[in-house]
Amino acid sequence: MAKRKFNFNPGPATLPLSVLETVQKNIVELGNSGMSVLEISHRGKEYTPIHESTKALFHEVFGVPDTYEILFLGGGASLQFCMLPMNFLKDRTADYINTGEWSKKAIKEARLQGSVNVAASTDGMNFNRLPYPEEIKLSENPAYVHITSNNTIFGTQWPAYPEVGNRPLVVDMSSDIMCRPVDVSKFHMIYAGAQKNLGPAGLTIVILRKDWLAEARQDIPTMLAYKTHVDKDSLFNTPPVFQIYVVGLVIQWIKDQGGLVEVEKINRKKTELLYGTMDSMADFYRGTVTDKEHRSWMNVTLRLPSEEMEAEFIKEAASRDLHGLKGHRSVGGIRVSMYNAMPLEGIECLTDFMKEFRKTH
Repeated sequence: MAKRKFNFNPGPATLPLSVLETVQKNIVELGNSGMSVLEISHRGKEYTPIHESTKALFHEVFGVPDTYEILFLGGGASLQFCMLPMNFLKDRTADYINTGEWSKKAIKEARLQGSVNVAASTDGMNFNRLPYPEEIKLSENPAYVHITSNNTIFGTQWPAYPEVGNRPLVVDMSSDIMCRPVDVSKFHMIYAGAQKNLGPAGLTIVILRKDWLAEARQDIPTMLAYKTHVDKDSLFNTPPVFQIYVVGLVIQWIKDQGGLVEVEKINRKKTELLYGTMDSMADFYRGTVTDKEHRSWMNVTLRLPSEEMEAEFIKEAASRDLHGLKGHRSVGGIRVSMYNAMPLEGIECLTDFMKEFRKTH
């Protein structure tokens, strides 16, 4: 490859070049195994160290206490939308805070399993901000409270997670997991599709409190019970071996950057540069999130003066190797996805282009 593009796709998303180079080296033969990493058995001696080291890196780098299980599952976050209520909703009510398209999908699936209380929603304002604390009306004793930490389509992200008292808090962290340090102990469960900040598509991470697992239903299909996968250490069926391998490499890359504290510093620099540039030219680039405190670090959404201008922006950007800037098909506009693996250089090139594009148009 003569030159890598700056890949702003929202997912599957850009990966660290050093990780890709390691994968390239092992794609034909993993170590001295005589087999590709794509060929090794999930029950073989070649895979076991990968499985264990990836879990250990989660504990170390993400700060997962020993009181939590770490599961490697398939089906994406979308499967968790129904798997979570199947296991824990039972005959009670679950509270959901609706902050975007993925929250809506989670609510839809939960309602198929039981009672849902929408504790707050910004649907009426096209999700241009998150609910304020006084707008959140939680049930007295819900089975759990569900939030989506970052909203890829509408460009919002919780700067601090809502206080829920002693109620179990569950978060879909698919698009901002490991972008900054998080107190995992605040949550009863975290789940995340890997394809945005951790690795390739095809793997879902579930981080689940061991004591909460005791409350899960057993009278559900075997494959959809968390206990099944805990008891078999995510090996009940063939796990996505290659994806787990790559995720382990990505977390090791995060560790080598200095861990989440250093990753947060870089993400803040990227965020300040892009939003600062956008705000300095607000007559031309209009952010879609009205409350600046709710702006996402991972997915920046903006509009230009016209749809025709947006199309031209995307076309010219692509000619500069700035790839994947088209907004989600449901909302249009421009979306800049800048996950951990997007280097600061990519945002510098993009903001230089934004200045030039405004000047010439």
